Amino acid sequence: MRGGRLVGAGVTLGMLAGAPGAVAAGPDRPEGPPAYRTAPGAVAVRGAATSDDGPRLAPGGGPYTDTLAPGERKFYTVELDGRSSAYVSAVAAPAPGSAPGLRDGIEVSLRAEDGTRCGPGRHRTFLSVGGAYPLADYAERVVRAGGPCAGAGTYRFVVERGEAAGGDAAPVPVELAYVAEPPRDPVTAGGGAVTGGWSSQAPADAAGGGAAAEATEVEGGTGFNDAPEVRDGVWKDELRPGETRFYKVNVAQGRQLFADAQFGGAGSAVPYVVGGARLGLSNAARGFVMNRTAGYQGGRAAVSLATPPAAYAGGGAADAVRGMALPGWYFLQVSLSPKARPAGGVPVTLKVAVARARPAEAPALGGGRPGPGAGGWARPEPGRTPDVRLLVIGYAGIGTGSALLVGLGAWMLARRRRAG
Repeated sequence: MRGGRLVGAGVTLGMLAGAPGAVAAGPDRPEGPPAYRTAPGAVAVRGAATSDDGPRLAPGGGPYTDTLAPGERKFYTVELDGRSSAYVSAVAAPAPGSAPGLRDGIEVSLRAEDGTRCGPGRHRTFLSVGGAYPLADYAERVVRAGGPCAGAGTYRFVVERGEAAGGDAAPVPVELAYVAEPPRDPVTAGGGAVTGGWSSQAPADAAGGGAAAEATEVEGGTGFNDAPEVRDGVWKDELRPGETRFYKVNVAQGRQLFADAQFGGAGSAVPYVVGGARLGLSNAARGFVMNRTAGYQGGRAAVSLATPPAAYAGGGAADAVRGMALPGWYFLQVSLSPKARPAGGVPVTLKVAVARARPAEAPALGGGRPGPGAGGWARPEPGRTPDVRLLVIGYAGIGTGSALLVGLGAWMLARRRRAG
């Protein structure tokens, strides 16, 4: 691996096999997407219902596997030293094509023995990522002066699952890992801390940026464990409905990642699926960085993302800044909704560029809009007309919201007059 390396990062999170409820194969239906499998040597554990009896997770050990039923909370024990930052992660892997409930998801937290949280819990829902895709995040203890849980000792890693009402109530396989990172200075490869604003657009000469660049065939992995490496350039793959494919990219300190996933036509008309095309990103410790989606209706669609610099020293609580705290392997995830049911697979072109962080550009005169790499906004394919029905719904929503605000203001004014 090029660039920074994490203690214990050599033990990758993998895929959990045999999850129930996968789309069945048959004469009229192609074989469904593969389920999440674990890395060879994964250790099966059973989390405790109370904080006293949780099985021990070792830094760099495992990974560990368990299952989580709707509404269930499980405890695990971790030992932290007083100098290393700790990242304890959970990956929930529902069966491809299953239907999660609106509130279904996972929350992870790290707590001291007395129950005090070492930081905010991290809550992720399947709805937020667009469907029953692998969902991952970590709870962390970052060593810094005056920070919470700074002392060495025994701590509890807690994983909770949300409600499955209206969705699949089967237990979900989860994979757990504990990564420890020694102290380091957040500096770029060129020297000096990365502070202030950064550019949200890839350099014009970045590899993969040209429309004429030839695409290289690649078969994405089923998860963190078997994700193939993709470097600067243009790559092509194919997805089936309900499938997520993983790709890993090395991002060194002071570098930014720019990615663009272009979904081809399905070959047949399908209903419009909100958030049907997805591009997600997780970091070297399986922490959430960002998630971008676009509507899909069987035609072409594109989703882009651009990250802050890795090991950014400017601080901030945003998910993307927090998620880019570590240099090393980053995992792109490309997903297609199971509701998009084309006759065959959907071709996907993935453009990847990693570049040294640059200062933010001055805004364009007249209030220009950032390009496709700026913050990851999704855009329709050029020449494709947006669904007019959605525009009408959007404008109606704005009008309704404005009317509610006006009505609320009038009610408050009348109430004050009566009170006077």
